[in-house]
Amino acid sequence: MKNVFLTLVAGVFLWVAACNPSGKQEDAKFLIPFTKKVEVNPCLTPSDSLEFFCPVRSAVVQWEEKDVFNPASAVRGDTVFLLYRAEDSIGKYNGTSRLGLAYSLDGYKFQKLPEPVLYPDNDQFQKYEWEGGCEDPRLVEDENGTYYLTYTAYDGDKARLFIATSKDLRTWEKHGSVFKNARGGDFVNMWSKAGSIVCRVENGRMVAQKINGKYWMYWGESNIYVATSDNLIDWQPIIETNPEKMKLDTMRNYTVPFKIVFSTRKGMFDSELVEPGPPAIIAGQGILLIYNSKNSPTFGDKKLADGTYAAGQIIMDKNDPTKVLHRTDHWFISPDQPYEITGQVNNVCFVEGLAHFKGKLLLYYGTADSKIAVAESTTSLN
Repeated sequence: MKNVFLTLVAGVFLWVAACNPSGKQEDAKFLIPFTKKVEVNPCLTPSDSLEFFCPVRSAVVQWEEKDVFNPASAVRGDTVFLLYRAEDSIGKYNGTSRLGLAYSLDGYKFQKLPEPVLYPDNDQFQKYEWEGGCEDPRLVEDENGTYYLTYTAYDGDKARLFIATSKDLRTWEKHGSVFKNARGGDFVNMWSKAGSIVCRVENGRMVAQKINGKYWMYWGESNIYVATSDNLIDWQPIIETNPEKMKLDTMRNYTVPFKIVFSTRKGMFDSELVEPGPPAIIAGQGILLIYNSKNSPTFGDKKLADGTYAAGQIIMDKNDPTKVLHRTDHWFISPDQPYEITGQVNNVCFVEGLAHFKGKLLLYYGTADSKIAVAESTTSLN
């Protein structure tokens, strides 16, 4: 007779793990289903009417005329904000990326600010951000309401994981590489991206939460690595010390064996790469991380199109954020709508924003690197 183990965490059933008489765990399924809001999607699309004077180009540009995608989200009172990636159609790298800001009172219909709020400028970070731009934001806040934004600075050669802070989501102070003060190597000039800071959900706010005296952040794309911080600005990547587990990242030619939390899986939807999605959230004894993945054309899941970006879920131990408790064997969101299948990059659902708003979880994602859509769950974290 099978025993079904239900774990109730902060009012949310996170998984069902079925065990056979021998004790071998079978596949487990998450009970946080997300349903695409097809009646409102895409909820954000590009516009050729918004203009901005680019300080680096010294010219007016239509800063989001080509694409909008990959948003972060935040809740302030009765409003949902999206900090989203937008591209023009000028320059060497298929357009320069800047971050725009949009807001909504219902989480589905958004109004945009007319100009970007974070962008390449004539500052000390220009050499890292020009002319690829500022890409792929993730967003948390601290106890006092300061926002911490991890984003990718792209110079056309390397992606670098950067951080900025703001009190109001509109005016940002750049702090440069998250690894600028890290010990153990030159981590600023290596390829790095996708910072998902561990947080708790508090009245809709995603508040960064220390574990064992440190803040924690998942990062990477060929593997998922982890870093810690005392102040949310300066981060130290954890380096593997166990000789049996040391592995160099051949995709990005790393010379340091960073500690791998989890990696790709042959024959599955996450076979070519894995990358953090929205901020990881603490619930009970677990840390839930929604992650993005790419399906390999040669050794991936044949039920998905070659190169498909789909998303999965994984649980880490709240007391040891490097320890995996469970990982789904199946994606929970994948491209099946026309605007998800065809675009700048075909067959993409790329999740980066998660908002707890009016009793619902709203998941915001980029579609085919061209538009933004939303999925929802009525599962409450309260």
